[in-house]
Amino acid sequence: MPRQPRRRSYDQYCAAARALDAVGDRWTLLIVRELLAGPRRYTDLHADLPGVSTDVLAGRLKDMEREELATRRKLPPPAAATVYELTARGRELLPVLTALAAWGAPELAERRPTDAVRAHWFAIPLIPLLRRLPHGTAVLDVRLDEGEFHVRTGPEGDAPVYGDGPAPDADARLVLDADTCRALAAGTLTFEEGVKDGRVQVAGEGPVADVLRGA
Repeated sequence: MPRQPRRRSYDQYCAAARALDAVGDRWTLLIVRELLAGPRRYTDLHADLPGVSTDVLAGRLKDMEREELATRRKLPPPAAATVYELTARGRELLPVLTALAAWGAPELAERRPTDAVRAHWFAIPLIPLLRRLPHGTAVLDVRLDEGEFHVRTGPEGDAPVYGDGPAPDADARLVLDADTCRALAAGTLTFEEGVKDGRVQVAGEGPVADVLRGA
């Protein structure tokens, strides 16, 4: 089997440099962001990464496989589709992306005319906030004008912590807009203030929805 060429390296005996050797290329961490939501087909990844070329996406996925951050497998019939998914090491990048999202939140003050947006891109910034709410382990749907995603607030494990679209087992639904998501993630609005002001609407029946309405 021919040896695959090495990727460019900083050649520095430094943990940060080694990490950037693996994930520092453009698009890599955004591919991780998509795969944190669960296994994805190549066509779905390409659709939710507007601006990436097919060659670059294919190359990054190969790099991620070589770095053992991602793997691919074929789904059984009737799907019979090939999907990419993160390895355990790839899933360990969630705190890295969470920290980057918190650091970059102030840059979302204004949406540029050229900016694409997907609802589930707000999941990572919201996860720390939703985990701090007093409802315990739960599955929460989050609905924006741009779409819907769901977040699992329990302990991290092998299951994705968020996913695109509604969850069939959701305990409650939060309805808000992108500006409110940004304010919550940036800490300029608390969840309690959002509920009180009507910027965050809580739908659903049961103890989780009741706790969130009274948060």
